[in-house]
Amino acid sequence: MANLAYTSHGTGSPVVFLHGFCENQAVWLDFAQPFAADFQSVLVDLPGFGESATNPNHSSVEAMAAEVWKLLDELGLRQPVLVAHSLGGYVALAMAEQQPGCLAGLCLFHSTAYADSAEKKQSRDKTAAFIQNNGLAPFLDNFVPGLFYRPRHAELQAAIHDVRQLTSKTPVETAVAATLAMRDRPDRTHVLREAAYPILFIAGKNDEAVVFDTAKEQFSLPRHAITQILAETAHMGMFERPAETQAMVRAFVRIAGHSRVP
Repeated sequence: MANLAYTSHGTGSPVVFLHGFCENQAVWLDFAQPFAADFQSVLVDLPGFGESATNPNHSSVEAMAAEVWKLLDELGLRQPVLVAHSLGGYVALAMAEQQPGCLAGLCLFHSTAYADSAEKKQSRDKTAAFIQNNGLAPFLDNFVPGLFYRPRHAELQAAIHDVRQLTSKTPVETAVAATLAMRDRPDRTHVLREAAYPILFIAGKNDEAVVFDTAKEQFSLPRHAITQILAETAHMGMFERPAETQAMVRAFVRIAGHSRVP
């Protein structure tokens, strides 16, 4: 039995929302609400995040992916569209690798199939050590504002505050384990090349977490790719450009519906 907390709204073809690092399903609450009119929207807390139990056996991206598959199997959800932010994208790519014929579509929302560079791996090590030694709060004080396009911080102050509040609920052990899991994940560009389903990339031109100039190389890999590039946007498009990104994802989910096997 899966030990993941989730909420489900609406009926119809399933759309599963996976959150990013130090987030939980609440990051999608407002964004996913309109989807329930036409689809079954399922918001998941990844292992150790939100209301999901912490389990040392779920400390890799691959283990997280297997746990999400277990939940979807228990719910009887076939051929979901995955909408996955940041860390959630890494989990979604591992899910696609584990069961390649079981997706209808994949939206990588500020995420990448590339492995960490050597420099990024060193940064992950420093992040894990800092959180372990100092706790999560001082890390989040710098981390969360950096997820948003800096020239718009005053305009986005309420959203930054809300994200800071929800990220503060993450246990230290989960943040450390997830940091190291991201460090150790392999390159999964082959998943993009081999995908028989459509893939939507949503990328922030000013993203400091998933740097645009590196991430853009993946856009041409899938056979059926849709790319949406957001100007003056960093890593939190669901808050920075809510109407635009919501429309992008809704249109994509409808396109992906045509790829489902009856």
